[in-house]
Amino acid sequence: MNMNFLKLHKNNDPVIDKYRTCNAVITITDSGKPLANAEIEISQIGHKFFFGTNGFHTLSIPNDSLYSIMSHGEKSLTESIADKMLDLFNLITLPFYWGRFEEKQGSPITDIILNSARWLNEKGCKVKGHPLCWHTLSPDWLLAMSEEDILSTQLERITREVTNFKGIIDIWDVVNEAVIMPIFDKYDNGITRICKKYGRIQTIKKTFDAARKSNPNATLLLNDFDLSTAYEILIEGCLESGIKIDVIGLQTHMHQGFMGIEKLEHILETYSRFDLPLHFTEATIISGDLMPSHIVDLNDFQVDDWPSTSEGEERQAEEVVSFYKTLFSHPKVEAITWWDIKDGAWLKAPSGLIRKDASPKPAYNELMKLIKDEWWCKPAGLKTDSQGRIFINGFLGNYKIAINDRHSSFILDKAGETPLSLSV
Repeated sequence: MNMNFLKLHKNNDPVIDKYRTCNAVITITDSGKPLANAEIEISQIGHKFFFGTNGFHTLSIPNDSLYSIMSHGEKSLTESIADKMLDLFNLITLPFYWGRFEEKQGSPITDIILNSARWLNEKGCKVKGHPLCWHTLSPDWLLAMSEEDILSTQLERITREVTNFKGIIDIWDVVNEAVIMPIFDKYDNGITRICKKYGRIQTIKKTFDAARKSNPNATLLLNDFDLSTAYEILIEGCLESGIKIDVIGLQTHMHQGFMGIEKLEHILETYSRFDLPLHFTEATIISGDLMPSHIVDLNDFQVDDWPSTSEGEERQAEEVVSFYKTLFSHPKVEAITWWDIKDGAWLKAPSGLIRKDASPKPAYNELMKLIKDEWWCKPAGLKTDSQGRIFINGFLGNYKIAINDRHSSFILDKAGETPLSLSV
């Protein structure tokens, strides 16, 4: 039978169509009988792909009445930033840097992060925890312990966090930047000590095992900024050792200039060979003067002020569009997280999509056009055929259907063509 699928979106890229949309034959029934020739309204309410950002600034909103709407009706700057974040993104990363999360041993700020995570869940966002094990920002009080005690304390910490946040945060960067971890020499820290003693792979295995045991359904990432051969070799070693890595995390901080499509495609080809989903976990593109190319460790670049410029903002907008289109076109990529939405959040860099006063840059507007216009299905009115069917082409994600005062919902979960049955 020849089926005419109604396209509900504006995307005209055949590659994106192939990997990100679905031809769905939906049979709608009422009391078990096909609902023939019925007028319906269909609309997309969520995207399967994760468009994410760092949401550290949202911690204050559900935890401090200072950030509630003022009596004269104006919103705080923090709330204005959060509004723009929620308009665009569906995956928000919250901070679990151990030295800040538990500055004093035995006194973690669990409730503060829980409040924020629940608030974000209520807003329709998935929440990711970053990170469970990292040498940077690990607590100083670990240094008084033996390596054996540091390891057991680290594993206890993972068990505590993954258990406490189960069902609220189910996506975790388990180990962050393991390539450099055992050779990190800027300052002494407990995590580098245990990574030296037990090795990268055993450290990763023990931490992943602890996280997996605490929440078998969690999505667990190995995450790194070092995208050299060293990371490939580490991933190979982990997989050969039987470590179940759910997702490979790739950081792409481009403070020294956009890497270009050719290099980005090389990264995609390199890490796709592991046949695991890829998350671009920390992405930045600058909208001001670029960091000098001779800087090796981005943290070594210290400035008092790093302004955004009009010329830089136009350049950033073009590069952001190229970056997102390239990644969204690749079947292994499941998430892109911008780090972060506002200027100055890391190294004072003008890497945000909005300025410090919460006004949107061209990059924010262009990304909004992509995610919520070109890559989003608009509400549409349809009529079922004589067998109660509709034929649609839509982006993978969540949808709702309204038939007069009756409602139902469905999910397009897999690219290609799929039959669905829906009862109202």
